Amino acid sequence: MTISESPISRRSMLAAAAIGGTLTATALANAETVDQLSEPRRPGRGGSNPGPKNPGRIQQNPDMIAPPATDHGTLPNLRFSFDDSHTRIEPGGWTRQVTVRELGISKNIAGVNMRLNAGGVRELHWHKAAEWAFVLTGTARITAVDADGRNFVDDVGIGDLWYFPSGIPHSIQGLDPDGTEFLLVFDDGDFDEDNTFLLSDWFKHTPPEVLEKNFGVPAATFADVPDPSRLYIFPAPVPGPLAADRIVGAIEVPQRFSHRMSAQTPIRTKSGTVRITDTRIFPVSKTIAAAFVEVEPGGLHEMHWHPNTDEWQYYIQGQARMGVFAASGQARTFDFRANDVGYVPFAMGHTSRTPGTRRCSFWKSSKAIAMLMFR
Repeated sequence: MTISESPISRRSMLAAAAIGGTLTATALANAETVDQLSEPRRPGRGGSNPGPKNPGRIQQNPDMIAPPATDHGTLPNLRFSFDDSHTRIEPGGWTRQVTVRELGISKNIAGVNMRLNAGGVRELHWHKAAEWAFVLTGTARITAVDADGRNFVDDVGIGDLWYFPSGIPHSIQGLDPDGTEFLLVFDDGDFDEDNTFLLSDWFKHTPPEVLEKNFGVPAATFADVPDPSRLYIFPAPVPGPLAADRIVGAIEVPQRFSHRMSAQTPIRTKSGTVRITDTRIFPVSKTIAAAFVEVEPGGLHEMHWHPNTDEWQYYIQGQARMGVFAASGQARTFDFRANDVGYVPFAMGHTSRTPGTRRCSFWKSSKAIAMLMFR
């Protein structure tokens, strides 16, 4: 099954959430089941949990309340959900982020989940960190220009990637019929989506006489520059065909900023498939490598570690149970569901299983030119 065939559309996510809500309600109605899940005990160890509890959280994270006997020692938290992040709601869509501020261990990579309605535009901007994106739903038009004035414009859809090197100005617009939702990954854990460089912001904080001299037009030309807060994600008409947005006579960037990951032939194993995209396949991507992994129900993503960098994960569908080994007898197990972020520090051994009856699909990335691992 290709990425584009995977049920990762917003409708399927919502349907899955609705089913999950029904199952949760059924479980809550059964006090005996809840009490059993709530008890931090194993044979001969632990005890009951008569105090306050959050049954929903316990059901989603059973290995926190009653960890496997092989878990030991102290490891930092390696899980955070976008559903626990603040959502910035704008006229043309919304955005939320998981950075080192939300997930303290994630010092190398930050993630942003963004939604653009049909026609919605993420204003032309740039930032110090490089940007890697994975399209989750819908289609978008991306544009960029490099320091030599060379142009890039392309339409991307589910399973496609883009990469913008640090400092490259770019914009994104949702297309018909329902805009787009995508995941952004940045090669700096301190990245802040609310702190990017915007042209409107720069113009607002530059004296009119300087703008007049710089552009050779009257200062009054800039009197009505919109406030930056109005342009962060704003509504606009849906653009026409891609060809109409290509600038006649413009020179294209030497290396494309987009890549059709879904068109890659996957590596197939007895437990699932994986597609790896790094500099060897996507040459412009100099600082981030990534893989799209699908593990069948009951399958295992084999024991391995990465010799060159940390691993940042985003779960798209299904469930996963990941065990992490940190040396010196330290080990911990984490449970993941759709919209969760996971993190594995450099060189730590880890493996994940897929419980239940549904395939687990997740995206993992590293701050590196290649996805390397020992197994």
